[in-house]
Amino acid sequence: MLKQNLQQKLLQKLSPQQIQFIKLLQVPTVSLDTRIKEELEENPALEDISLADMNEPVEEYPDKDPDDDFKSEDREENNDEFNVDDYLQDDNINDYGSKYDNNDDDDDKKELPYAVTNTFFENLQAQLDLVDLDDKNYLIAQQIIGSLDDDGYLRRAIPSLIDDLAFSQNVFAEEEEIEEMLKVIQAFDPAGIGARDLQECLLIQLRKKDTSNPFIEKAISVVEDHLDEFTKKHYDKLEKSLNVDSEGLKDIVNEILKLNPKPGDSGASNVKQMQVIPDFHISKNEDVLTLTLNSKNAPELRVSKSYQEMFQHYEKTSEKDKKLKEAVQFVKQKLDSAKWFIDAIKQRQQTLLKTMNAIMNYQYEFFLSDGDERNLRPMILKDIADRIGMDISTVSRVANSKYVQTEFGTFLLKSFFSEAIQTDSGEEVSNKEVKMILEECIGKEDKIRPLADEKLTEILKEKGYNIARRTVAKYREQLGIPVARLRKEL
Repeated sequence: MLKQNLQQKLLQKLSPQQIQFIKLLQVPTVSLDTRIKEELEENPALEDISLADMNEPVEEYPDKDPDDDFKSEDREENNDEFNVDDYLQDDNINDYGSKYDNNDDDDDKKELPYAVTNTFFENLQAQLDLVDLDDKNYLIAQQIIGSLDDDGYLRRAIPSLIDDLAFSQNVFAEEEEIEEMLKVIQAFDPAGIGARDLQECLLIQLRKKDTSNPFIEKAISVVEDHLDEFTKKHYDKLEKSLNVDSEGLKDIVNEILKLNPKPGDSGASNVKQMQVIPDFHISKNEDVLTLTLNSKNAPELRVSKSYQEMFQHYEKTSEKDKKLKEAVQFVKQKLDSAKWFIDAIKQRQQTLLKTMNAIMNYQYEFFLSDGDERNLRPMILKDIADRIGMDISTVSRVANSKYVQTEFGTFLLKSFFSEAIQTDSGEEVSNKEVKMILEECIGKEDKIRPLADEKLTEILKEKGYNIARRTVAKYREQLGIPVARLRKEL
């Protein structure tokens, strides 16, 4: 049965401009330049002033007047000669597009010398080539090397390797043959390579050492028979099992601690680190703080004059056929898109400065004291959102992806936010201050008898911080500090 109902709904929808602003706001400075270049490539009506001045076209015919194409008289005479089809077929026929693509700073690029090193797997292959093997064993060994993970472990089961060899190499191998070739690879450098678990990895390394050394012999016994007690630091049980005193156990443990649990990492060449470009700079002159925005956040963009003139010319044309209307619509769309993007960039700059200025003023004493966390006030997203009259989600987008450079280091804005802890005197302090004191207490503790969470709670209460033991445990875990038993040293 069909029915008709009249309903009234109140919906909140973001406009395309708002969506574009939100996306730009959460882009960090290191990625903003790439995002702007993408927009410049997609929209020929958008220009970068610095690039537009640098990339003036070189005329092939010097005798030609460069202003001829822009004289109004010539434009009026050539109106009938302008072919809209040609324009619609190639969106990139414009001064900017041809100049930008041809001058992508290729002339300024310099080749920098860099170290050429073999990868982890290339080193193993080089060692394999030195071993005298027949074709079948060589292929088996190659398959094993290719099955190692980045840590140097063989996580793949032997039956699976047999199947891999049969399907990929047409080699039919027995389990004993795989085991034999695995032992060959486990003899390669770095020591511990080709192990199937941590225990086997440590044993391979220990057995390559001087086993006549009594400490090495005892270390092998620990790894082979008492690895669980060792990892959990039950040193008293180990002393009884090995029949050694604390000093002897200390030497044995030191031998084990020298081993590499991830031998594959030793072959890694270049470790990529995330590049951080600060979005803000805070400088201090006596008791006055000055906030500046990174210049990369303020690109000099403008709407293309040639596109504006083109649109005005189309609008004044009396006769408008279908193709001309399509051309007018295309140009208008590109012009609007360029204006929206420029407005979004400007709004981004204003929001960044407004938010960071509020954070700086809220934490003024912290920045003046060169980052003394005791002066860090408790601050949540709502505190800043209320000050700048914006939504909490906007402040969150800024705080989670932006960095500020100060005279005492570069920090993520999120690190300035913290919860409040009330002291015995009724004063509210940042939980970061409590974490700092907690870290100091653990750093100064006797490692033979490390402080348990209950004892740390008592110390904090003596200092005026009345917090529960479970809160102390939470803060300790956030600091990446293990429990007392695992901090114990001999």
